[in-house]
Formats: sequence, C-alpha cells, structure tokens
Amino acid sequence: RSASFARSPMTSAASAWIWSERFWFPENVTWADLEQPPPGVSYPQLGHLLFALPLAVGVFLLRLLYERLVAKPCALLLHVQAAEPRQAQPNDVLEKVYRSKTCPDSKQLEGLSKQLDWEVRKIQRWFRIRRNQDRPSMQKKFCESMWRFTFYLGIFIYAISDLWVSPWLWDVRQCWHKYPFQHVSQGQFNYYIAELAFYCSLMFSQFIDIKRKDFIIMLVHHLATILLITFSYTNNMVRAGTLVMCLHDASDIFLEAAKLANYAKYQRLCDGLFVVFSLSFFFTRLVFFPFWVIYTVLFDSWEIIGPYRAWWLLNGLLLVLQTLHIIWFYLIARIAIKAIFKGKVSKDERSDVESSSDEDVSSTTKKTSNQTLKPKDVNQVANLNGDAHDH
Repeated sequence: RSASFARSPMTSAASAWIWSERFWFPENVTWADLEQPPPGVSYPQLGHLLFALPLAVGVFLLRLLYERLVAKPCALLLHVQAAEPRQAQPNDVLEKVYRSKTCPDSKQLEGLSKQLDWEVRKIQRWFRIRRNQDRPSMQKKFCESMWRFTFYLGIFIYAISDLWVSPWLWDVRQCWHKYPFQHVSQGQFNYYIAELAFYCSLMFSQFIDIKRKDFIIMLVHHLATILLITFSYTNNMVRAGTLVMCLHDASDIFLEAAKLANYAKYQRLCDGLFVVFSLSFFFTRLVFFPFWVIYTVLFDSWEIIGPYRAWWLLNGLLLVLQTLHIIWFYLIARIAIKAIFKGKVSKDERSDVESSSDEDVSSTTKKTSNQTLKPKDVNQVANLNGDAHDH
C-alpha cells in the first residue's frame, strides 16, 4: 500500500507530461474545450479509437474468409498452384541449428561438416531447402496480395469520394482554419477507423502468418503507423491525416496489382503495372506529398496557428518519411529503368520480404524471368514500400 502511494506522484507526473495540453495543442486550447463541442459538431476523442480494436479482429476474420472464398478460387482460375516445397532430408543436428539460426556462418558450416562428415556445399543445400519449406507458396502470396489490393482499392475509392466534396482537398489551407475546433464528419471517422483497424490486424496477424525475414521491421512499421494515426486523430489533425493516407494508398494499389500479375505469370502485364506503380509513387510521394501536404503542414499551419510542441514532432516525422520516400524511389527507379530499357532486371542489393523464395523455381520460370521483370524484383520492391504499408 505504501509502495502504491510512493509511486502515485511519479505516475501523476508522467500522466501530466504525456497529456500536457501545451504539447498537444496551440496556446489557450485545453482538453476540456474539445470535450463539449457545439450541437451538431463532433470533435475527436481518444476513446473513439477503441472501436478499431474489435473491428481489427473483424478485419482479420474477413481476410481469412476473403482469401479462402474469393482469392483462392481466383488463384486456381489463373493456375497459381500451391506447389509443395521439396522436403529436406531429416537430420536432428541440422534441425536444431536451423531453429536457432536459419543461415549459419562459414565457421558453423565448417564445424557441422566435421561433425556430420558432410561437404559444406551439401550442408548449405540442406539449409536452403529447409528455408524453402517455411516460405509461403506462390498461391499463398497471391491470396495475401489480392486481399491487400482489394483493401487499398476499396479504401482509396472511399477516401476520394469523401475528400472530393471536402474544401481542404482543393485548398489545403482549409486544414488549419479554426484548428483544432474542426468538425470530424462520419466519413472521416470511418476512414480513420478502417485504416487503424487494418494496421492493427496486420500487426497481430504477423504472429499467426508464416514468419518472414523482415518480421521485426514490419512489426515496427505497423506499430509506427498505428501511433501516427492515433497521434493525428487525438490532436485533430484529421484533415491533413486523410490527405496523407489517401496519397499513400494510391500507389500501393498498383504495387499489389503488379505482384498479382507476377504470381499469375503475366509478365508483360506485370512490367507495365510496375512502371505505372513507379510513376504513381513518384507523383504521389515525391511531388504531391512534399509540395502539397508537407508544405501546408510546415508553412501554412505556421502562418495560421503557429508552431507548438506536437507541431514540431509531426513535421519531423513527415520529413523523415519524405527522406525514406526519396531513398525508396531511387531503388524502385533502378528496377523500372532496367525493365523498360534492358528488358531484364538483375538482382539488386536490397533486403526483401521473400528474396529467396524463388531459389528453386522451375527452368521454365527462369527462362521467362530472364527477359522480363523477375518475380524476385517485384517482391523486393514490396519491402521497399513497407510491404505497401508505409503510412
């Protein structure tokens, strides 16, 4: 009991620091001001976001049904098969090492070679085959991409239909007029909750899905996305937030479409969609995002409402995101240029989600991919784009 009393001042101080009105809002604005909006007006409340938690479970269950009842039949129709991977020779010693490290270094390989009296190349081959056993099949990846394609397309259409009649789409300075006392419409609320639920479902589904090599990176990415959505909603930067999310969803549609074409072996269509993705990525994230969204958040808001602590944090995060966009586009452009002018794409140096999943593809696939955009390259770009979730 005494310990709880001892901790209470520290807890109170931490709570006061986290929920400091001077951090979240401009001067002369308090939490109480937003708790009692005028009749017919709705201001965002942190508790509203709790709706996203049960909805995230619903989104995950919907995904399972969609992949089974819609995506899988489409995959079969396009002859995308769930081929069984080659099974590694049972070996308790190598299996024990594999569970702790899927890619042993040269020193470990030499030790295993002496222990088992196997050639190093044979051990390397065993680990490669064993890794392939844990990788998702082409059909599984097709179903996942089709789910994401459907979500991004649907949520983008919904966002555009709501933003089209919103004055701040045509005049971004409207994002800051009367801030933070801005009405949040039902359409804005639905858009935010849907995006938040989607990323919450992605975050916890990672623990159920087949674990991939970028597990930690994507977990951090999804968590950061959830925090940014929560942050912008809590201090009512909803208008700017809807613009940011809509711009990011736009190019993700073409990335997932290119991956679907790739998995279905429509390589010409894949190449074309990838070029469209590259162009849409350039215009949405290197033109509209910095010169339209970041400009209004950085300069228009400074002029209209002035800077405050959360303002500095938000702009810092947006500038970091823009830096990542530049790096990503440089790497994406290298693949797109090779696809257009050289007719093939060599393996690039980036880490990827499923980079080794095509190590043991059939000779027919290899012949096709030598003349067009390789399956590996489309999958690599998926990781550049945060698997298309870099909000």
